[in-house]
Amino acid sequence: MGLGLQGGGESAVRFFCRQGARVIATDLKTRTQLISTLKKLRNLKVQYVLGRHRREDFTSADLIIKNPGVPNDSSFLEAARKSGVPVENEASVFFQYSPAPIIGITGTNGKGTVATLVTSLLKKKYPGIRLAGNIGKTAMLDILPKLDRRTPIVLELSSWQLEGLEPGKVSPGFALVTNITQDHLNRYRSLHEYARSKSIIVRFQKKSDTVVLNRDDKIVSGFKRLAKGKVIWFSLQSPGSKKYQGTWVDPRGIWFQNHGRKKLILSHKDIAVRGEHNLANIASAIALAKCFDVSDAHVKQTVGKFRGLPYRLETVRRHRGVRWINDSISSSPETMIAAIEAISQDGPIVLIAGGVDKNLDYRRAAKIIRQMVKTVILFPGTATEKLRPGLKEMTVRKVSTMSQAVKMAQVMAEKNDQVLLSPGAASFNLFTNAYDRARQFNREVEKLQ
Repeated sequence: MGLGLQGGGESAVRFFCRQGARVIATDLKTRTQLISTLKKLRNLKVQYVLGRHRREDFTSADLIIKNPGVPNDSSFLEAARKSGVPVENEASVFFQYSPAPIIGITGTNGKGTVATLVTSLLKKKYPGIRLAGNIGKTAMLDILPKLDRRTPIVLELSSWQLEGLEPGKVSPGFALVTNITQDHLNRYRSLHEYARSKSIIVRFQKKSDTVVLNRDDKIVSGFKRLAKGKVIWFSLQSPGSKKYQGTWVDPRGIWFQNHGRKKLILSHKDIAVRGEHNLANIASAIALAKCFDVSDAHVKQTVGKFRGLPYRLETVRRHRGVRWINDSISSSPETMIAAIEAISQDGPIVLIAGGVDKNLDYRRAAKIIRQMVKTVILFPGTATEKLRPGLKEMTVRKVSTMSQAVKMAQVMAEKNDQVLLSPGAASFNLFTNAYDRARQFNREVEKLQ
């Protein structure tokens, strides 16, 4: 249910076809809208019901695999449950059948960066380690047949994927939670409900399991009471206690403490990526890697080479003295604020932002923009309407395409300025997704003469 365009539904179809199942793929999107996904599945025997759902498909199936984007209160899923048909998602199927030790990483922000860095840190010890899940490169079910019991798998897990684990009462053996801030409140009734879905990553762990938690985040640190196993911390502040287990950051660098023994693992000059949020990301990844006895030398070497992920504060080009930065993955006010603060000391900022609201609060974002941004260029959307009233005293330009945004930014930017695409909002009114938004930005920037 929900074939989609992001790969999850596509991989589920492929997986179950290969197991010999009779597969019906149904989606409210039309064949035309789903053409890119359908092309990848053209050699498989699948019955498609597109542009609609049929109730009889849900009540007569043996198993339903729900795409993460499908709301839990769907009347079709309710009909399936009343008929005794089990409802799973990609993650719950993976957890049932994976032979590999699972490292699960979640959070509102930074989980992709942390999952990627953890994979790199463990690569030397486990050359066959794989990264999959919500990160968008590798679908879980595509690699399930290739896994073994000796090599861990790193999964970036969204709140929606985690929801699928609750009925089976399962959590990963190694878990990490980066942070929890307001997000997806168009899907969840409250921040508490959203946080509860994230807590599933630790809620069903065993005594032999381990979780890495953010000591600075009030919600995340509260997950300690759910942990049955070992709790490791990371923080941007010195703990001041010999009982503390984990990493922290101070003016000298990143420290690690275990059983009362502390050691400086990295100095700030050893870290290539910018921003306080990235210091937290790195500290969390090191804390988890140390659970696998990764050496200090390997940590230093790996972090020193790490340049972050595409479309996350990525410098696309320097053109006529202007630096163009792609932070398209930013889809909340908090990620926009983090991006602005990370580069604010490097020169005046021309910000390209706006889009679709997820029922979030933009007042603080507007305040930061007023303080730190020179000019704002806004895409249309419900988030923009929330942001706009807080920017009355600023120069604001409106655009409706990425081409217009980049051309306007070129006009507004002067030598030594920075043009930052950090929308702080969802993209689907103008773009397929945040990756499409990012690729369009890069393409338009490369065209500049």
